[in-house]
Amino acid sequence: MPRTAFFVSDRTGLTSEMLGHTLLTQFEDVNFRRITLPFVDTREKALEAVEKIRQQAITDQCRPLVFCTMIDNDLRAIFQFEEGFTLNFFEAFIGPLEQELGRKSSHTVGKSHGIANFEEYKNRIDAVNFSLSHDDGVMPRDLAEADVILIGVSRSGKTPTCLYLALQFGIKAANYPLTPEDFGNHTLPKLLLPYRNKLFGLTIDPERLSQIRQERKPGSKYSSLENCQFETEEAAALMRHVGVPYLNTTTLSIEELATTIMHRTGLVRRVY
Repeated sequence: MPRTAFFVSDRTGLTSEMLGHTLLTQFEDVNFRRITLPFVDTREKALEAVEKIRQQAITDQCRPLVFCTMIDNDLRAIFQFEEGFTLNFFEAFIGPLEQELGRKSSHTVGKSHGIANFEEYKNRIDAVNFSLSHDDGVMPRDLAEADVILIGVSRSGKTPTCLYLALQFGIKAANYPLTPEDFGNHTLPKLLLPYRNKLFGLTIDPERLSQIRQERKPGSKYSSLENCQFETEEAAALMRHVGVPYLNTTTLSIEELATTIMHRTGLVRRVY
């Protein structure tokens, strides 16, 4: 039987999910069933959530894990019950922080994933819109506004990395596909030359690229291993020739790619 893990929050539940998932990944031999209960912001909702957890304990014949990020002390106390094993992140960390800083916290609900800072929220939305409208070389006229421009062959991971940079870091990230037509001149496409200092490349192992492309266009020249080998080798040679830093995306997650790009380019995070 899998072990059930509840992520309970008075807002979106993103923080409890993130922190709880990070802890659960350390137990590779346990199969976890994950259930999120967001917006538990009243006594009635808290009691209803507790009843769900109690019923799950009966079904599983063991205590569910409860990862909780409740701000309100009264609501938080409701989740201290024998049928669930509760870890409250705010209770664990806010108290020591208050003691160290010598002041009380605001205990404001929704500070981390709300619209408490409108300028920061606007930065996030603007960055996402920019990345969406500058996907695969679309709308090249205002590339000067980009914080970074990712280049690489088709399906090497440019689009999801751009969107992650925009959503999680508030970075205006555009991307431009390198095609076989770009390889003969051994120089950057003319459109990119003015933005040489904003370029960052992504490459990928040809075998993995062929697998990805086969899902999109099976049996085509585009997805053949021979063509993928040609494109990845030529793209990497071009980036080395013009001095564009690049990463191999084959074994890296989107989170790892985005964080490495931020670190290597010196870009500053605009949203949290």
